[in-house]
Amino acid sequence: MPILNILQFPDPKLRQKAAPVAVVDDNIRTLVDDMFETMYSAPGIGLAAVQVNVLKRVIVIDISEDKSQPGCFINPEIVEHSGDEKMEEGCLSVPGIYEPVSRAKDIIVRYLDRDGNTQELSVGGVLAVCIQHEMDHLDGKLFVDYLSEMKRNRIRKKMEKMRQHTM
Repeated sequence: MPILNILQFPDPKLRQKAAPVAVVDDNIRTLVDDMFETMYSAPGIGLAAVQVNVLKRVIVIDISEDKSQPGCFINPEIVEHSGDEKMEEGCLSVPGIYEPVSRAKDIIVRYLDRDGNTQELSVGGVLAVCIQHEMDHLDGKLFVDYLSEMKRNRIRKKMEKMRQHTM
């Protein structure tokens, strides 16, 4: 399984919207496997297909310490949300930056699993935040969009400078 290239902010490709997956087939399952491999090697706890330049509504998540709870969410949609929670977030597309973001505390998410079966999951805490964060990517939105314009510009400049030093 190849490690995929993760796009980094402010790459405009991160602003693209992902298309729904029509059929969960072997190509989608291979994408899911490659995304898990990429996320674990980064290392991270969530990854959206848009971050690896694939415009499909697919996210993978594993918030466990030992990589024992992989979750695959295809065409995810939040059907219910409640509460408000502020939690520090980071992102594989914005490495080294962590900022507090407010999101729904509890959510119910409906999605297709890797076999194409419809599932519904009620979650809270870190998992709820992670699902919302990754779903934002599917709509071309990043966690830095929740920050002030001044903070976002500072982060953009820092990321551009980091990229120049790695070239």
